Amino acid sequence: MKNDTLEGRTAATEEFLSFRLGGEEYGIDILKVQEIRGYEAVTRIANAPSFIKGVTNLRGTIVPIVDLRLKFGLGEPTYDSFTVVIILNVARRVVGVVVDSVSDVTELTAEQIRPAPDFSTGVDASYIRGLGTAGERMLILMDIEKLMSAADMALMDKVAA
Repeated sequence: MKNDTLEGRTAATEEFLSFRLGGEEYGIDILKVQEIRGYEAVTRIANAPSFIKGVTNLRGTIVPIVDLRLKFGLGEPTYDSFTVVIILNVARRVVGVVVDSVSDVTELTAEQIRPAPDFSTGVDASYIRGLGTAGERMLILMDIEKLMSAADMALMDKVAA
């Protein structure tokens, strides 16, 4: 019998929130997730990069919203009833990321996580932590701290100010 309580987790397992962008499934450390919300219109910021959709007021906190489909160059996003914003705590900041849909929380053991493949020098894959396999599913595991790089976070600070 599987024990899903925190006490039942071992150091060898990690939990990832899985979500979809286009045809691929990604995973981020569940401990970085503050909440999941439906997509709502945001306040646009002039001269912000296209992947920064704008900001929203979340219970008194101004939160920059990043559309990961635009950040990764995966084409124009469509916002529908499945589109969600994952509110994250990253480097002591609150940031929202727009994704196509959220799937579930997946528990992976160290044996189920493979290192990220080497890409050519023209591809920045520093944010890819590895590939997780759960049955027939493959998750691209993201290091959300690296994805929201220092340059991006500095920009987000400026946008939120």
